[in-house]
Amino acid sequence: MRKLGFVGGTGPESTMDYYQLIISKYQEKTGNNEELPELLINSINMYKIFALLEDGKTEELADYLTEAVQTLEKAGADFVVLTANTAHIVFDQVQQRVNVPMISMVEETYNHTKEMGLGKIGLLGTKFTMENDFFQKPFLAGEKTVVVPNPSEQQYLHKKIVDELEKGIVEDETKQGFLDLVEKMIERDEIEGLILGCTELPLIFKPEDLAIPQLNTTEIHVKKIIEMMFSEK
Repeated sequence: MRKLGFVGGTGPESTMDYYQLIISKYQEKTGNNEELPELLINSINMYKIFALLEDGKTEELADYLTEAVQTLEKAGADFVVLTANTAHIVFDQVQQRVNVPMISMVEETYNHTKEMGLGKIGLLGTKFTMENDFFQKPFLAGEKTVVVPNPSEQQYLHKKIVDELEKGIVEDETKQGFLDLVEKMIERDEIEGLILGCTELPLIFKPEDLAIPQLNTTEIHVKKIIEMMFSEK
């Protein structure tokens, strides 16, 4: 069994979701609900990540995440994941600096949309995820279109994510606001699917809420994690 190491705390709610989902899918795979996976968690400071990005200090962010991954590597992890979409802004830089293999949430999400045959996909997340092109690169290379909200809509989403969802707060008014925004994107931008590009967004969006497919990046990531845990070294 390959030992997983994951960088958590980015934010706390999604870290708990990852842990619970990994256990659930692991037990589903083994067929034994009295068996648990052995894994390593390194919980870091989400707010430090946001502060570094606000100041445009991506090199320092890469250093911070590299150190977090190396800690897991030294502790015996066979592979490592970053449990936040925003952290993937520097995924490539971090992977180049460590010896342990890493699984990209972005790449796995792209592979999933390819399997589903989606061509034009909406992307929601923190402003850092929506403003930067790291999430869009594999889609553009695969001749798919990723659509993000306009700047004012991005500011609204980011504030609600940071002030509410990252703290586990889900307000009915916020949910309706997010749903209204996506319905506008469906009509205005003709999106065929929606990437929940922040691991807290499933707190808001449920499968029955929209007529288009939702791509839950946490679930997609965990599916690959379980595959890796059971693969040969």
